[in-house]
Amino acid sequence: MPIKIPDNLPAAKILAGENIFVMDETRAFHQDIRPLRILLLNLMPAKIVTETQILRLLGNTPLQLEVVFLHPGTYMSRNTPRDHLVAFYKTFDEIRYAKFDGMIITGAPVEQLEFSEVAYWEELKKIMDWSLRNVYAVLYLCWGAQAGLYHHFRVSKHRLQEKIFGVFPHTVNQKNHKLLKGFDDIFYAPHSRHTENRREDIAKVSGLEILAESDEAGVYLAASEDGRHVFVTGHSEYEPLTLKAEYERDIGKGLEIGLPNNYFPGNDPAKAPVVNWRGHANLLFANWINYFVYQETPFNLNEIV
Repeated sequence: MPIKIPDNLPAAKILAGENIFVMDETRAFHQDIRPLRILLLNLMPAKIVTETQILRLLGNTPLQLEVVFLHPGTYMSRNTPRDHLVAFYKTFDEIRYAKFDGMIITGAPVEQLEFSEVAYWEELKKIMDWSLRNVYAVLYLCWGAQAGLYHHFRVSKHRLQEKIFGVFPHTVNQKNHKLLKGFDDIFYAPHSRHTENRREDIAKVSGLEILAESDEAGVYLAASEDGRHVFVTGHSEYEPLTLKAEYERDIGKGLEIGLPNNYFPGNDPAKAPVVNWRGHANLLFANWINYFVYQETPFNLNEIV
């Protein structure tokens, strides 16, 4: 089944070129199917890039999805054209009375700030509180995961002495967990962050479980026992050259940054990286959509409590 996205969204042409089945609103209107309603709260600066990355992974499920884009109304992005936000995004005031099967909260390049210093923190707290009554399951990515862990479970983030940057091997903690169905015992995922959530802080919270982790990058997957909150500390949605672009950006700014770990063959930036995380990225999103949203959410969204 396809993802239903707004007519003329820039991602549509890219995804169609990759043979990912997308359906615009006009065609979807004529199908007698209730699609899963997924709210994407996009906190990344380059929103068009991020929405394409996320839609690429959502499009690998056999279910029909209707994706609604959300951005903070209290902060205006400087890296996304204003007309794109007006055409394709909503603010919280516009959706606060709606119900959704699932929501994805992306990362944001604000991790070195205290949560209270983030310009849209108060609005984000309201959205996360609202989601408890209006969204069945939420997937939190990178800084979004740190924000969710802190707001809902009071798990603090901690500054690292050195940025975790690169592609790292991870091990599965619970082989029979639904989120990890099909995962290899060792799988890879990108990380790019200056802060972390410590294992011991998560482990002591009743109702949270650690599902996968890395000796080098720490906890990667954690979830509430009821499955309605899933936290991903890395960037499984990253494209092959995203880490390369971040490395070149920081070098261009004169920042001290090492090569991404386990990324360039022979640590040679002139060589194209070999992607070894895409299969598990698709599994992660497909498993979340299937087992934590589709199999659990009520058919009548008004029954979400």
